[in-house]
Amino acid sequence: MSISGKNAMELVNWIQRKYDIQILPSTPDDQSTPIESTTYWNDMQRNRAGNLLAGARLKAELSQKELADKVGIRQNMVSEYEHGRRRITREMAQRVGKVLGVNLAAMIET
Repeated sequence: MSISGKNAMELVNWIQRKYDIQILPSTPDDQSTPIESTTYWNDMQRNRAGNLLAGARLKAELSQKELADKVGIRQNMVSEYEHGRRRITREMAQRVGKVLGVNLAAMIET
């Protein structure tokens, strides 16, 4: 990452103090890779719906079993949705979203 501009060093110093970290200057051999070209990014995009579901479930502090019970499905179905082994239908996204208090159907691609 590079930071430049009128108050760049002031910003760097503030970040170091606030988060108690040391920011090292980059060297000419540092190379950055756009995140879109990484395996991580591709894996996250491939299972976007499952990742959104897992994130919403964890934010609601529910286990897969607890969510499954509230939705009226088996726990293994929640696991299959979250790991991308089963496609989340719009109807199921609406049911799950209602339990989690989020509009999951609007966030997923069906």
